[in-house]
Amino acid sequence: MSRRGFLATAWFPFIFFRKRSVRIAETRFRIVRKGSDRRHYLWVHGNEVTARDVLLDHMKQFEGRAFLIENAERNIPINGGVIDPNRMFSDVGAYQSLRNLNAVWPDQQVSAAVSRLADDRPDFLETILPRKGRLIVALHNNSASNSVNDEVPISDNVSLNNAERPHEFMLCTQQEDFDRLSQSKYNVVLQHKVPPVDDGSLSRLAAARGVRYVNIEAALGNATDQIAMLNWVEKALP
Repeated sequence: MSRRGFLATAWFPFIFFRKRSVRIAETRFRIVRKGSDRRHYLWVHGNEVTARDVLLDHMKQFEGRAFLIENAERNIPINGGVIDPNRMFSDVGAYQSLRNLNAVWPDQQVSAAVSRLADDRPDFLETILPRKGRLIVALHNNSASNSVNDEVPISDNVSLNNAERPHEFMLCTQQEDFDRLSQSKYNVVLQHKVPPVDDGSLSRLAAARGVRYVNIEAALGNATDQIAMLNWVEKALP
């Protein structure tokens, strides 16, 4: 075999290797791929099964990368306790979630879990966040105690086109995306300024970094409206 042929053979496994999952602390996210890396999608709460089913079906039709948590509960395990996975995107948010959900933990144990997340977070974000200028779409299901009305006081702009259905709404972090989405028949809020209270959510991190982010919220079990909003995002946003 020639030297060139040997080098080509040696590199073959690395050229075609693609990660099937990405990890942070003790939790993995399965990666579902279709076609080009045009945009990213995220399902982060394991008990929000309507959002999972909507996203998996969506990936059969649209190109991109989806990241789905491998967990059946809302909270994920870490160091013998639990944390809300949508509160792990900053040290401040992670600390508060850990303290709230693990009341008997001493400060040292909370700090150790925060440090573990901080060590893993850069590589995790490098994988799940899209390239500059591209979009990441998160899908969530809410309960009776949460709706767009909770977001209105902390939003920079609001378009309540379906106010009688407050559990179905979209949240975005870029003005241009808001302008397009607000032309729909759905509720939309814009949160592009970093609020004084960091809750550790992906939307706060996206706003701080200037990442294009859209969260599509619908009541648990309401796949019809969540599908419709996701399809609108695909049609309206470049």
